[in-house]
Amino acid sequence: QVQLVESGGGLVQAGGSLRLSCAASGRAFSSYVMGWFRQAPGKERDLVADISWTGGSTYYADSVKGRFTISRDNAKNTVYLQMNSLKPEDTADYYCAARRSNWLPRATEEYDYWGQGTQVTVSS
Repeated sequence: QVQLVESGGGLVQAGGSLRLSCAASGRAFSSYVMGWFRQAPGKERDLVADISWTGGSTYYADSVKGRFTISRDNAKNTVYLQMNSLKPEDTADYYCAARRSNWLPRATEEYDYWGQGTQVTVSS
């Protein structure tokens, strides 16, 4: 069992930056693939980025490539999402997710554990 708690959301102007953190409790964090998803009002929850348990492999949605960076610190049981050059269309609730896996899942239903989410609002 893994418990996930996100933090770092807030209100930022377009062009600004935020860093989201997801602290995990439970066993064997370093064996879990970690992902960041987001869900805007009235829309589906979509994958933003995920990272392998070693940190050696990452995936980014096209909409965030070059602006967002996912990273993890297995010693601290924490995964991060650095978000730069934020746009109003990045406004959403952001969720951290975990799955024990040897590949990088893409679909929401492939992830087993979820945090409660943190809200990000980007003003124009």
